Amino acid sequence: MNAVQFRVARPTHQLDHITRFYTEGLGMSIIGGFKDHEGYDGVMLGLPDATYHLEFTQHSSQGPLPEPTAENLLVFYFDDPEAYRSANNRLQQLNCFPVKPENPYWEGKSHTYEDPDGWRIALFNGVFTPALQH
Repeated sequence: MNAVQFRVARPTHQLDHITRFYTEGLGMSIIGGFKDHEGYDGVMLGLPDATYHLEFTQHSSQGPLPEPTAENLLVFYFDDPEAYRSANNRLQQLNCFPVKPENPYWEGKSHTYEDPDGWRIALFNGVFTPALQH
């Protein structure tokens, strides 16, 4: 694949709360957005290099949204223990506290949180190293 950017998009009915969670809580930057585009408002949030980012959209009709599950995760990896602690502290200052992960793999090496819509994120204290698991 020769794609040069990657975006994950998800609808919400709480665009302002979601934006605050991911910017103030996780430290992501607003890299784009739009208002009233055919009934949609949206924001794009990125990590420092912005080659991959999240998009949250909110439609004026407030129609039904997909339901989160405890297994749906966005995982953020930290290669610096202080940055990991800082991200956890920022979320907790927003009155967002860790929840027990569904999968025990995440226990002891990460903290799991729910965003304002109930979708889960995991903050991982370390980096992912690909390896074949049998």
